[in-house]
Amino acid sequence: MPPLKLRHSVRALVLDDADRLLLCGHLLPETGTTVWAAPGGRVERHEGPLSALRRELREEVGLEWERDRAEPPHVWHQEVLGPDYAPGYDGVVNDYFLVRAAWFAPRGTLSEEERAAEHLSGAKWWTPEEIVACRGPDLFSPRDLATPLRALLESGVPREPRVLGL
Repeated sequence: MPPLKLRHSVRALVLDDADRLLLCGHLLPETGTTVWAAPGGRVERHEGPLSALRRELREEVGLEWERDRAEPPHVWHQEVLGPDYAPGYDGVVNDYFLVRAAWFAPRGTLSEEERAAEHLSGAKWWTPEEIVACRGPDLFSPRDLATPLRALLESGVPREPRVLGL
């Protein structure tokens, strides 16, 4: 059996001073469902994870993260297998980093065409309670986002990244 071809991605858990989490909405054209996920995306061949994280934050939500800032802690690791998660791949690997920032109005640098190509429908700050209370067709990634988020807020940065499920 050939080795799995996995797409490597980075994601930022952007938390403000009130512990609100910034999430990007991705409208799935097949179902019309919005999936709320931490800003981030693919690590390109020429990039390291933190360079990719800086680029994705700028593109998706307009957060400029200075290079002289301390490296954000790597708090979660997720591997999701299945061809539906990234076309042309057997699945994805998501590494999540904790980024603290003052609240801001998210506005990335992507053009409307680029946003449409990535199915980005917007960005929103969420409290953990709002995530738990959300009912309806919207989903979160990971599906049980509130559980590891609450653990992170209560216990702080783990020594090793916490392994997440779907």
